[in-house]
Amino acid sequence: MYADGLSFLDEERDAFRPFEALLELTDEQLEESLEGSHGWTGRDLMAHLGVWIGWWLQIARELAVNPQSPAFDRLSEIGKQWESQGDALNASYQAEWAALPIGEVRRRFSTMPGELRGYLTVVPETRWLKDSAHLKSLLGNTTEHYADHESDLRAVLAAAGR
Repeated sequence: MYADGLSFLDEERDAFRPFEALLELTDEQLEESLEGSHGWTGRDLMAHLGVWIGWWLQIARELAVNPQSPAFDRLSEIGKQWESQGDALNASYQAEWAALPIGEVRRRFSTMPGELRGYLTVVPETRWLKDSAHLKSLLGNTTEHYADHESDLRAVLAAAGR
């Protein structure tokens, strides 16, 4: 799929860029609940994407120093239970991030994607790009996941007049 890691990193960067518009919204605009976006607020969307980016950030940190990742193993177990537990897990993560000050949500959302890209530059490509299970998970939690939520992003931005 990708000839080299840089190709993925460029694609991921381009796919995430539209979501950075959330950082330009006021705190009030981020808290507005909307129709057409799962009933989520902009803050909820930031949290949702941030959680799954965070999983891969932890995985990348581990793969940078070891060929195996305990976080990947945990995430794989979550995947096996997704049909029965996914909604509850997402609600749990949403509640965790809702308890954070908005400044912390903004900080995480603005730094975690770049931090993930940075770690992936030092992880040997054989541990993520050339490992089919790792790559499938990475795509599912980044570029493919962003695409799944483009309509939510449009709804949040439209409500904010953007």
